[in-house]
Amino acid sequence: MITVHHLENSRSQRVLWLLEELELTYHVKRYARDKKTSLAPPELMQVHPLGKSPVITDGAITMAETGAIVEYLVDKASGALRPEPGTADHRRYTYWVHFAEGSAMPPLLMALVFQKIRKAPMPFFARPIAKAIADNVMSSFVQPNLDRNLAFMDSELGERAWFAGRSFSAADVMMSFPVEAALSRGGTAQQAPRLAAFLEKIRARPAWKRALDRGGPYQLLS
Repeated sequence: MITVHHLENSRSQRVLWLLEELELTYHVKRYARDKKTSLAPPELMQVHPLGKSPVITDGAITMAETGAIVEYLVDKASGALRPEPGTADHRRYTYWVHFAEGSAMPPLLMALVFQKIRKAPMPFFARPIAKAIADNVMSSFVQPNLDRNLAFMDSELGERAWFAGRSFSAADVMMSFPVEAALSRGGTAQQAPRLAAFLEKIRARPAWKRALDRGGPYQLLS
């Protein structure tokens, strides 16, 4: 039996969604974030040494990292939701599965970190300095990368219905979180209308709705 060690409001929601799309049987073990730090609880370290989510167990097998979990589950479902090897769709599929965490998420995480720095408690005399540093890094480095990624992702969906091609695939599951994060942390539907339409499409899928029922309340951290 597959067990998803599911941290609330996290990227592990994608794993639940994929399992529903693949129609694989699984169990959900929920973990709550620390109310002060928003970090994962120490109990997750008993599952994997890094103590992060997502992580799944399947008998004696433990898998971490969303992309690796996605590939494992797709293999377990005999290649469902993965384009035929050797095709252009398969090459795009591989690209977007890796782009989701390799290129899309780092600037989004940096934006979250600098947002927290601006709001963090500190001596009054340090606040203007910290704010100035955070604002400078955001404007000179982070925001340009966010804008570039947003424009690129949106343009790609202008050429095909889904990220890998004409058919829905596990690459769309991987891309769902960075798209949500990008549009919630500065991006707008006016900037990226195709990404906004993509979110509407995936949220209308029955498997998406079933995954929300299994995982519990879900919202991106802000």
